[in-house]
Amino acid sequence: MEGVFRPTYGTLSTSSQQVTRIIGAIAAVMIALAVALVFFVAPPGDVRSGGEAQRIFYFHISSAWIGFGSWLVTAFCSARYLRTRDLIWDRRAYASAEIGVLFIVLVLLSGMLWGRPTWNAWWTWDFKLTLSALQFLIYVAYLMLRGGIENVNQRARFSSVYGIVGALTVPLNFLVSRVLQSVHPAVFGPSVNAAQQGGFGVSADRMVVLTFCMIAVTVLYIFFFRSRLALLEREEAIGTRKAALIESQARA
Repeated sequence: MEGVFRPTYGTLSTSSQQVTRIIGAIAAVMIALAVALVFFVAPPGDVRSGGEAQRIFYFHISSAWIGFGSWLVTAFCSARYLRTRDLIWDRRAYASAEIGVLFIVLVLLSGMLWGRPTWNAWWTWDFKLTLSALQFLIYVAYLMLRGGIENVNQRARFSSVYGIVGALTVPLNFLVSRVLQSVHPAVFGPSVNAAQQGGFGVSADRMVVLTFCMIAVTVLYIFFFRSRLALLEREEAIGTRKAALIESQARA
């Protein structure tokens, strides 16, 4: 059915809200533990990787994990919408994209903070860095596209196609520093950049801290996603009720 809408206003279960709050509490504890691990347990980096500033690496990688992952979720949900025409998938795609904007901003800011003591520059127009900035603009353009179309079904179709195409930049960003010369280190996997400035290995103790940070940020993403999706469902339901009320008053 075209443009299926599932009314949810007033039907959000107390148990679902409690689950979201529990996830939020777990995320808060895990983020606090992650910060403690980064600053009090993880060893500092060497001079080549920025020394103490290398601790930003844990937040930088974790933000990139969710920033790019959010776009993949948006693409998946967009594909599901095009297949089912169920607007719940469009709302999920939108919610994930909004969270993605936040984390891509964190990727860029943390990268600049880490790059200053490592490369002696806040920013370089390296292809990978430029591509990351372009991905941020793609996210913003996605949100602007949605804001510029009033028809619900048309907005969902256009943004779904855009979301799928935009997701192609995610694997491209991952491969760039592995197949091209770049100042940005390839943290995982083989790369032509093994000897590049800023390159470093991830030791076992650093990997434990990094893994915990990535899990903590993933839990935070789940909390944000559930919270934002609930708000979107309420907004949609309120809009539907308002339209029905206006129509009934017009008939009267």
